[in-house]
Amino acid sequence: MVTTSFKNIIKSEEELDSLIGGPSELAKQKVITILDHHCTNFIEHSPFMVLSTSNSFGQCDVSPRGDAPGFIKVLNDRTMIIPERPGNKRMDSMRNILMNPHVGLLFFIPGLEETLRVNGKATLITDDEVLEQMAVRGKKPQIGIVVEVEECFIHCAKAFKRSKLWEPTTWAPQESLPNAAEIIFEHAKLPGTTSDSIAERLAEGYRKRLY
Repeated sequence: MVTTSFKNIIKSEEELDSLIGGPSELAKQKVITILDHHCTNFIEHSPFMVLSTSNSFGQCDVSPRGDAPGFIKVLNDRTMIIPERPGNKRMDSMRNILMNPHVGLLFFIPGLEETLRVNGKATLITDDEVLEQMAVRGKKPQIGIVVEVEECFIHCAKAFKRSKLWEPTTWAPQESLPNAAEIIFEHAKLPGTTSDSIAERLAEGYRKRLY
């Protein structure tokens, strides 16, 4: 347990339930165990999702995945494949999957405030005949993450309405946003680097190594 100075810590499900109450019948009944035509249609329109995993020790990770809408291939009502595009080669998600196959996915569609949640078990594959179908610019992914669906449901829009995520008028000016290159420079502290050299390295990767 995390050591804190807080006095009132919830320690049981009973305490949590007494505070928040139980879900409505609609919230309970909306969960299904297959990818029906609604879920498939949602995934086919989604250019972005996040993948949550954890290792055998319960240490968690969440990672973004994005490409053109429909980049995730739905094979049938219980199976989908996520192409593993080139990244930083840390492979945090895939290492976790090898230890613990349970995954959670959250699908986004720009402009739509509801999201789709999918939970299931994942497997890593290298089947050429499958991965060739997910090639972009003539480059197929080296690995596919197969997800066997166990449950899926639509998540309401309250978080997006509160955050106004899709409303450009609420966005901060570009020049005031955090600078990724500066953050990496200060965190990594690699000899011989500057924030400018890291910015150039990032830009080159975005130009040449998306696929």
